Amino acid sequence: MSADGLSETRGGLWSSLVALFASTSTLVCCALPAMLVALGAGAALSSLMAVFPQIVWLSEHKEGLFLFAGLMLLASGAWQWHHRSAPCPTDPALRGACLRTRRIAWRVWLSSVGLYFVGGLFAFVLPWMGV
Repeated sequence: MSADGLSETRGGLWSSLVALFASTSTLVCCALPAMLVALGAGAALSSLMAVFPQIVWLSEHKEGLFLFAGLMLLASGAWQWHHRSAPCPTDPALRGACLRTRRIAWRVWLSSVGLYFVGGLFAFVLPWMGV
């Protein structure tokens, strides 16, 4: 068998990294500003927004941002699930790399889901509760 199983697993890792990037953007738009203000670092937040004015744009478009990140997480999770039992190469070294990459991809994806929910908490739940 060739290294096709390894390349499919690496595709899962890349999809997990894209999902991680998308879910991290939800933290930048919503959780980071809320945390800085809660810690009394409003001046640091204003300096951060002066250097990176894109944060304001992300905050203004948080619904679309969360929709995009959620779709990326769903697509990545579906990709991971579909390839969970894909064959790995028979060479022991390649097989070990294939299985290790598969485990790392799942961990990255689960971390992405966690970041997504933390960002959603700060963006939608806490403001709705009046916190």
